[in-house]
Amino acid sequence: MKLRNASAAFALMGVSALVLSGCAAAPEAEPTETAAATATEEAAPAIDYLACAVSDEGSWNDKSFNESVYDGLEKAEADLGAQIADAESISAEDFAPNLQAMVDQSCDITFAVGFNLVADANAIAAANPAMSFVTIDGWSEGNANLKPVVYNMAESSYLAGYAAAAYSTTKVVGTYGGLQIPAVTDFMDGFYYGAMAWANENGVPVSVVGWDPMAQTGQFIGDFVPNSGTSKSIAAALINEGADVLFPVGGDQFGASSEAIKEAGIDGVMIGVDKDVALTSPEYAPYILTSAEKRMTNAVYDIIAELSAGGAFDGEAYVGTLANGGTGLSPFYDFDSKLSDEVKARLVEIEAGINSGEINPKS
Repeated sequence: MKLRNASAAFALMGVSALVLSGCAAAPEAEPTETAAATATEEAAPAIDYLACAVSDEGSWNDKSFNESVYDGLEKAEADLGAQIADAESISAEDFAPNLQAMVDQSCDITFAVGFNLVADANAIAAANPAMSFVTIDGWSEGNANLKPVVYNMAESSYLAGYAAAAYSTTKVVGTYGGLQIPAVTDFMDGFYYGAMAWANENGVPVSVVGWDPMAQTGQFIGDFVPNSGTSKSIAAALINEGADVLFPVGGDQFGASSEAIKEAGIDGVMIGVDKDVALTSPEYAPYILTSAEKRMTNAVYDIIAELSAGGAFDGEAYVGTLANGGTGLSPFYDFDSKLSDEVKARLVEIEAGINSGEINPKS
């Protein structure tokens, strides 16, 4: 039996709550002790399968993609009985040795989280062709034992942009990113075109500040450091241009953006990214209209479930879409009553149109 690595540094996080549909009540901040105890009592018997992960620099409790992946590991441990091990990266220099540590523990599957680990993930896969690896938001450089997990985030972001334009009173909405890379600009593209779709359908001009998908120019922090001064400055600049809905695509930038909103004294809101931010970070819930979720927890769990049950590994990419539940909008919670039934019905129609191919979320 392979044993879980108990010495790795991480903060234990609860399994992500299921996303609710339709009108939902405001989220609770923490699960009750009774619920936690019940989950422990019902944990599956241990199986001889070791699932491992190496974080990006953001840490496992980053309220974003690292945490989502770790939630998937914990869900696999609780529901499937899988053993889990991890290595938390403090800097880029940790990526290669942390991946090697997972190899040294004979992990059955190792998840490398984030595009920053792409080079190291490909190198470790090439050096260990008999082992299986997954790159989250990355790609394989011809390694059959490295499975990419990617997301079509333009799809859910298109819905978010449409909702943002409908909600906005100024009819100016803003977005900015961490780095100008496809994993970030995919969100921003969809957001832009969704807002433009609302404008075209309603005959009301809408401006999107912070990103121009045609010119491929916009506002970027330059990194993914949570809630930095640069992030707050960009948010404030977009507000000065009239934006009353902000879509910061750079991990946890919701502290910086909400501070900019408060200091400007406007009735502004934000669109969350990666997780259901109103649920996972309830301190921001009063500012979160909805979130464009990248449901990495589901992908991690599903991959582990299939392989631990005897399924064959393949290097084909997993692509998260609206259709397969890999991405989607979070509930509107307390903002539900502030969006008309017509808008919510139209969002359902748009999602169906994207799934059928009738609507291109990047045009």
